[in-house]
Amino acid sequence: DVQLQASGGGLVQAGGSLTLSCEVSGVTFDNYAIGWFRRFPGEEVEGVSCINSADGSTYYDDSVKGRFTTSSDNAKNTVYLEMNNLKPEDTAVYYCAASFGRVLVTSTLDRGYHYWGQGTQVTVSS
Repeated sequence: DVQLQASGGGLVQAGGSLTLSCEVSGVTFDNYAIGWFRRFPGEEVEGVSCINSADGSTYYDDSVKGRFTTSSDNAKNTVYLEMNNLKPEDTAVYYCAASFGRVLVTSTLDRGYHYWGQGTQVTVSS
């Protein structure tokens, strides 16, 4: 079975950094699109970023552009979300999601991923 394991959340002060990891198992990790999402209390998930293995492209929500970077390490079956200059409004539960095969995601608005991991809490104090 395909599983996504998100980790790396925690408590950090405003202006600080965290790197989230999304480790994938149960599938050959060579053709994929992986997205990061977050859920604020009482709200639906919103897209943060996505990365495509097909062409290496990445996309970011305007709210995180210039502060967050997503990357992948195929040898480790892992995608990362490096978050810098964190703000209190970044506080949320963060999720990774994935689709495999010949797939290309070109918008953080796309939520049609086949697999979702559990969330990891990120809390940014002011």
